[in-house]
Amino acid sequence: MNSSSKLLGKKVLVTAGAQGIGLATSESLLRAGCDVFVHYHTSAAGAEQLATIANELGRTFGSAAGDLTSSEGGKELVAQAVDQLGGLDILINNAGSLVARHNIETITDEFWNKVMALNVDSLWRVSQAAQPHLIQAATERGGASIVNLASLAGRKGGHPGSLAYSTSKGAVLTFTRGLANELGPHGIRVNALAPGLILGTSFHNTHTADESAKATIAGIPLGRAGTVEDIARAVVFFASEFDGFITGATLDINGGVWSA
Repeated sequence: MNSSSKLLGKKVLVTAGAQGIGLATSESLLRAGCDVFVHYHTSAAGAEQLATIANELGRTFGSAAGDLTSSEGGKELVAQAVDQLGGLDILINNAGSLVARHNIETITDEFWNKVMALNVDSLWRVSQAAQPHLIQAATERGGASIVNLASLAGRKGGHPGSLAYSTSKGAVLTFTRGLANELGPHGIRVNALAPGLILGTSFHNTHTADESAKATIAGIPLGRAGTVEDIARAVVFFASEFDGFITGATLDINGGVWSA
């Protein structure tokens, strides 16, 4: 059975799902037959683009702007998604950012807390709010799935100035393993992706200089940077494994720079 047929009619929430990797993922899930609800922060145009695609495909689609770093943001988002979709089978935790580059001597409490709030706190808040709906899906429809977006930086520490970001993405990897253990008995699979250099995203357009990108590509065995489609394909695979035997795993997508 291919992933498209397994995903037909599944109800999915994608955080930060209207730009970059999130946009490609949301579109791929729609084309695989999912009904999708997208969270975004400022990318209203991307959400409108997805709404058009969903309409053409005859899929249910919804979107909402929101601040997932607030204490109630996760609950509000999940409630909106469940109301729009009529349930929840799959959660894609994609929200996150480097925010800015700071070496240890320039990191402040405010900056550190901001990065952790965006990359770690938002993750557990949305997952916590989604849990009862995913348990219901697993009980009634044979399984549920969570996919967390981490980073190669969480594996190897990242480039200079990304200490806070790398630490937060390392936490995402640990969170994934811990949550997989906790939710496995309920029939919920929890996995992570750790992308390497993915060009053409606002993340790297903002934080990666051309010289740094060229130097990184020179060290990639496959000889190229990744694309958002490379990541979206992997997300769709892990999402489709709501009834599979893969959980607590991290898939490294970096052209051969790192493997674990």
